[in-house]
Amino acid sequence: MSIGLHSLTDNFKSVQQASRKLGQISKEKVTAVLISLADAAISHSETILMENQKDLDRMSTADPKYDRLQLTNQRLQDIANEIRKVAALPTPVGITLEQRTMENGIHISKITVPLGVIGVIFEARPNVTFDVFALCLQSGNACILKGGSDAAFSNVAIVQLIQSVLQQHGLPENCIELLPATREATTELLNAVGYVDVIIPRGSQQLIDFVRKESKVPVIETGAGIVHAYFDESGDIEKGKAIILNSKTRRVSVCNALDCLLLHASQLKNLPELVSNMANKNVLLYADEAAYGALENNYPSSLLIHANEKHYGTEFLDYTMAIKTVPDIESAINHISQHSSKHSETIIAENPTHIEQFLQQVDAAVVYANVSTAFTDGAQFGLGAEIGISTQKLHARGPMALKELCSYKWIVRGDGQVRG
Repeated sequence: MSIGLHSLTDNFKSVQQASRKLGQISKEKVTAVLISLADAAISHSETILMENQKDLDRMSTADPKYDRLQLTNQRLQDIANEIRKVAALPTPVGITLEQRTMENGIHISKITVPLGVIGVIFEARPNVTFDVFALCLQSGNACILKGGSDAAFSNVAIVQLIQSVLQQHGLPENCIELLPATREATTELLNAVGYVDVIIPRGSQQLIDFVRKESKVPVIETGAGIVHAYFDESGDIEKGKAIILNSKTRRVSVCNALDCLLLHASQLKNLPELVSNMANKNVLLYADEAAYGALENNYPSSLLIHANEKHYGTEFLDYTMAIKTVPDIESAINHISQHSSKHSETIIAENPTHIEQFLQQVDAAVVYANVSTAFTDGAQFGLGAEIGISTQKLHARGPMALKELCSYKWIVRGDGQVRG
């Protein structure tokens, strides 16, 4: 259940205590809890959707966050399926990563262990609540959630459901806690040194920047995606049309959605064909001078605007995309280096040398060749689900799933050895 601000420290302590008990829970018990939760998400769908509607009623349908916030029967079914997939995965805890016996007889082994207590700060994404809990339980971690006020009703309903399932299986409900949807609660969590092991923000660049600046607890950055597709001089038109459309419009409110098309100058004649399907989706294009000239009279004038520098390096989260013309692949890579959030980048090309150059030189968590960026997702990578897409290099990068929610410790066994 959600908790009052006056008792946050006590609750941080209780979550920490619960995290220590998770190491004693069998894989069979964890599987049973997750299967029960998947079933409960469906059997209690009416209640969850009713609470979700209260949140939706407070948000404009024109807000890009509306799609992220909305739950449906189908989305709950998809969530339940993802929980079952996580339940079927092997535990990442207690795995021997390496071991050796030294000349003095000391035996050293490196063993995976849970991170401990994971704090997740997120915006209007109630599905995150299910995903985080499933991954944390399967990896032996407890979690403290701080959702945005936009999803307050949804998050409370989901956490209450999770805690009821935990109680049914005789597990401490403090394995998961939901903080009040207030700025004060965020501050408390960011200062919970000694109780929380890591903070993971999921949301806008503004949220991530705030957490990175203010947190005294270690932070793993996830979420913000400023995503590019480079259409090379050797690019295939049909592949390009499909990849660009899917990357941009499959779901515009997600972090792997395309924000900027980089076009080799030799392909300007093919640009109208490349983006022809975008007009059907009412995608607004901010085009540089060359691209604007190629699209003028070939794309709806109401959806075509001259670009300026502010449109490059923007995460739109809407039916909006920037277009930049480049003279060569080096310029495309340099543009990405300057404007990318290091999330997901793709090249559409048939030239194998250019493909390898792009894959090797572009610095991002996920780099694609002739594939839609929509695949940056834990489930699509066969990981079951994800707690977020890490865009940094320390500890984890890309989809953070079970293995990424673990650290390790060294176990050293001996028979009285001392160091001279």
